[in-house]
Amino acid sequence: MGDNKLTTKTYAEVWDLDVFFKGGSSSPELRTHLDTLKTKLESFEEQLSSFSVPESGSEAEKIVSIIDGIKQVAENLTQAGAVVGCYLAQDTTDSQAKLLQGEIGSIGARFSSSMLIVQQQLSKTADSVWAELMKSEELNEFSFVLNEWRDEAKELLSEKEEDMITALGVDGYHGWGQMYDLLVGEVKVRVTVDGEEKEFSVGQASNLSSHSDPTVRKESFDALETAWTEKEDFFAKTLNHMAGFRLAVYKKRGWDSVLKEPLHTNRMKQETLDAMWGAISANKGPFVKYLKRKAEILGTEQMNWHDLDAPVTASTQKVSFQEGAEFILQHFGKFGPELEAFSRKAFEDEWIEAEDRPNKRPGGFCTGMPLSEQSRIFMTFSGTMSNVATLAHELGHAYHSYALRPVHWMNRRYAMGVAETASTFAEMIVADAAVKEAKSADEKLALLEDKIQRSVAFFMNIHARFLFETRFYEERKNGIVPANRLNELMEEAQREAFGDGLGEVHPHFWASKLHFYITSVPFYNFPYTFGYLFSLSIYAKAIEEGSSFEEKYIALLRDTAIMSVEDLAMKHLGEDITQHAFWEKGIALCVQDVEEFLELTSSKG
Repeated sequence: MGDNKLTTKTYAEVWDLDVFFKGGSSSPELRTHLDTLKTKLESFEEQLSSFSVPESGSEAEKIVSIIDGIKQVAENLTQAGAVVGCYLAQDTTDSQAKLLQGEIGSIGARFSSSMLIVQQQLSKTADSVWAELMKSEELNEFSFVLNEWRDEAKELLSEKEEDMITALGVDGYHGWGQMYDLLVGEVKVRVTVDGEEKEFSVGQASNLSSHSDPTVRKESFDALETAWTEKEDFFAKTLNHMAGFRLAVYKKRGWDSVLKEPLHTNRMKQETLDAMWGAISANKGPFVKYLKRKAEILGTEQMNWHDLDAPVTASTQKVSFQEGAEFILQHFGKFGPELEAFSRKAFEDEWIEAEDRPNKRPGGFCTGMPLSEQSRIFMTFSGTMSNVATLAHELGHAYHSYALRPVHWMNRRYAMGVAETASTFAEMIVADAAVKEAKSADEKLALLEDKIQRSVAFFMNIHARFLFETRFYEERKNGIVPANRLNELMEEAQREAFGDGLGEVHPHFWASKLHFYITSVPFYNFPYTFGYLFSLSIYAKAIEEGSSFEEKYIALLRDTAIMSVEDLAMKHLGEDITQHAFWEKGIALCVQDVEEFLELTSSKG
């Protein structure tokens, strides 16, 4: 190690945002940027007012100049939104940043209306003219996205009707989503921790699920369950009205399947989704064994919901931010030079906010600044190996944006399912290495458990959410689904998804999970499992092929926004993902972890 120290820089734990706009949320530069953005949007709206339906193949230039107008506004809008999002994350009390966020939100809404006009005009183009336009030199590279826009618009109602849905959705649909946030914010529970009764918010009480004391876990679970039961009618009303609004819109548009929108958003076929869940359902045995073994270790007869996140052993290894960074770079380097060099640059140029201090928002994210061609990563680093894996995950997201730099803005907008590809991939490199290099048996067990936990979440918990949401919608078509029935549906879904590996379940999970109340996308669940497994199957390939795989990997990332997931896998991996076989490769890696866990704990039971 001695010689290395000379070459390693000390990495800062606080990010540099001044490179974008000097002076934080009250920056005069940022003010000028927003004023210029409004001017750019006005001139784009003006440009649109004379944009008519293309009537011949020679009008490609006209569409190119529209694309250019969109790019101008979008990049400047994204840049401002990303930086202001960073201001708010680093200090949730920044009231100026909150005002700016509101301002950026209303510019974004105006821009969305303009985008809808573009879509509608393109969809009215005659098929023969359209075919000619797509072949033209100027538009050929955008053909995937433009075709997608055109197809989307054809599935919609008229401009006037869609405009009305959007307008009514503000106080209807989205209003119910915001109502949920308000209701949850009001829920407070009292739990005794370390001999002292304290009041907790939902978020704080949920964090107690991984507490080492079983009485604390049980008490916080019961306290929350009581709180959800007291308010269940409020939550049931909220969920029913959101789903009711969605179903009414779908009916008007003539859409028969509730999965039409999420599948389209994720550029995925129904067959692929069915193959993925089919492969998971066929391979649940090892994970049920894991749940049973974990229950044994914890000294309970069956695995109960409140013990799912319980630690089986205390991981004591503490890592500094510097050591974590060096560990990541070392293992990224084994995969490929580009990933390592890029990540080193992110550390050196202060792209990462990791300091453990008050007033930061929880969680972690990665956001991109397209004008500067940079990203910023946000997390709170408290010195665990799990934090190091999170940091690798966010660097994976940043690397995805970096891989897309040579690609035109239009072709960079990838969907949620593939969004998790690069991040999970990077996280796996580090999580695997951490297990292999663990300093003690307990340490190894804790890290292994951390990995298996993820698989259980994606294969079982998210499967339960998917089953619940699918069945709930079917029943909602016939009228309001009351709270007691929602509890039944949830319990059935959990028992099925966890392969009977659970004793006590969580019937009010539908009330406690924000994801069911996100209005931007229905079925905010299966893309996570897709991204996780898709990435694991790519990772299995990378292990096979070694460092020569990096080039293929970058080529795959570059295509993530210009083809369906089926075409992406076929082109870059030579795999048919509508078949079980592809999905089983990724599941096999997770089963290996379980087998190792069962082996390590066989003497502990």
